[in-house]
Amino acid sequence: MLIGIPRELDAGETRVPLLPDGVKKLVAANATVSIESGLGQSLQIPDQVYIDAGATVASDRKTLLGQSDLVLRLRKPDLAEVPQLKKGSIHISFLDPFNEHALVDALAAQGVTAISMEMIPRITRSQKMDALSSQANLAGYAMVLLAAERLDRILPMMMTPAGTITPARVFIIGAGVAGLQAIATAKRLGARVDAFDTRPVVKEQVESLGAKFLEIDLGETGQTAGGYANQLTEEQIQKQREGQMDVMKNADIVITTAQVFGRKAPRIITAEMLSVMKPGSIVVDMAVDSGGNVEGSQPDQEVDLNGVKVIGYRNLPGRVAQNASQMYSNNLINLIFDYWNKETANFDLKPDEEILKGCVITHGGELVNPVIKNARQPVEKSAAA
Repeated sequence: MLIGIPRELDAGETRVPLLPDGVKKLVAANATVSIESGLGQSLQIPDQVYIDAGATVASDRKTLLGQSDLVLRLRKPDLAEVPQLKKGSIHISFLDPFNEHALVDALAAQGVTAISMEMIPRITRSQKMDALSSQANLAGYAMVLLAAERLDRILPMMMTPAGTITPARVFIIGAGVAGLQAIATAKRLGARVDAFDTRPVVKEQVESLGAKFLEIDLGETGQTAGGYANQLTEEQIQKQREGQMDVMKNADIVITTAQVFGRKAPRIITAEMLSVMKPGSIVVDMAVDSGGNVEGSQPDQEVDLNGVKVIGYRNLPGRVAQNASQMYSNNLINLIFDYWNKETANFDLKPDEEILKGCVITHGGELVNPVIKNARQPVEKSAAA
């Protein structure tokens, strides 16, 4: 089996899908690995380091894609590149399958088995493969540092002969993987931290990190089987906004991480809510790439809204690209080795196995993932009507 790793072409992508250490492990498992020249350029990793790890270097991207039995990358492929993939090959990357209908259909038509990294089930056995969580963890860290750098004051309390500086106040909305890391990072930097999540079950985790959990009575909320927050009703969203506004009045930094898996991010901060914040305060919208939590936030921009700086960078893990690449590379290796037959040097594809059933999107020329098929049904029925 030839494993091919093409370069990431997105201009804003600084991460690398597979590091030389990952290549070394694959080669030790009898795999043949070929990388596109310049794969590690964003991390200053020359081709020679990959060669030393056992890979060959391909200068022609189209040939690499056409010959590879297993393609590993980070971002979804460009639609125009899908016909270049070898028929019957396996392709592993983030795919955004809920929204990328044309891409999914093209992969199926090409006979490619497409595995979507964001669809890895959140079960104990797959934690080591969960790239969505590994990248969100680093995003939580990066958001706090970004906000702290933009803020015109320090985060910790400081007692000096010239007087006492009170700690900055940070409010984090959403206590999933990213939110919990943001809480931990802000606390380590000495801030006073408040946090809110629609799932009361996370209160203990928030408080264990030293933050105060904001309690807002929203009625029944809960979470999905995968640990994601359920979508709120309009009435619940309004109650949430009112409760958050009281905390935002005194906050120096507000960080939003609220996302609903497979759907547009909820709008939880309105222009009215921003208007109560102090001039010079900072808001970071982690969900800007899926619609945004904050009214007025713009992808990859910092905008001033009546004295409040709203930051909406999409590739937050890419701000700590070395560690993000390390974690993603390990996620890929762990996924591959769970199904790797060392004797035949092949990825043993088992579409009905628990983990693969959750993350295999296309196989045998068809869309096979039940979650994605069900998500499409209302659209298809509407179109038929």
